[in-house]
Amino acid sequence: MFEIIQAAGWPIWPLLIASIIAVALIIERFITLRKNKVIPDGLLDKAVAAYQKQGITVELVAGLAKDSPLGQVLAAGLRNHKSPRYVMKDAIEEAGRGVTHELERYLTTLGTIASISPLMGLFGTVVGMIEIFGSQGPTGGSPVQLAHGISVALYNTGFGLVIAIPAMIFFRHFRGTVESFVHEMEQQSSKLVDVVHGERFDFGGSPKQQG
Repeated sequence: MFEIIQAAGWPIWPLLIASIIAVALIIERFITLRKNKVIPDGLLDKAVAAYQKQGITVELVAGLAKDSPLGQVLAAGLRNHKSPRYVMKDAIEEAGRGVTHELERYLTTLGTIASISPLMGLFGTVVGMIEIFGSQGPTGGSPVQLAHGISVALYNTGFGLVIAIPAMIFFRHFRGTVESFVHEMEQQSSKLVDVVHGERFDFGGSPKQQG
């Protein structure tokens, strides 16, 4: 491995740093964006049951806020349970924007690495081409310098693509995961609003108006 790095020349070092950052971000996002951590099963049901049994309490709201991102959104709604429906929904949407921002943390960096890695590889290719042309002289070229220039050009191009392809795949995967989580949180928070504002909650489906 060290011989490959040596053959690729100094332009490979920024690519190595980018690859380390990308791997670290992918691992961190896999750990953070687990469904049972973001949207725990049965959390809305538990919140509704506690609300119907004992009403809104400081302990209930604090417990939800500490539980998970979904809990933060539900807690924001329950803090405004005495307000009109639109105020409660505004509070939920505001909390949802903050939660979404947290869920999307580092994705911009990962997307940037996916975008610039081929350009960094291309920069290494240019450096290698400069070395190739620099090896040519009036009396001929230096085979050693020519081979090194070719190595720099090819290794950097290849390594840039090796970084960019998986980084882009995981970037799009995580973006899709976050969008799915946000959509589900919107649905669950809407059901909570229906419960608080006097609509019957159907735990097996959508909310229905009492009648």
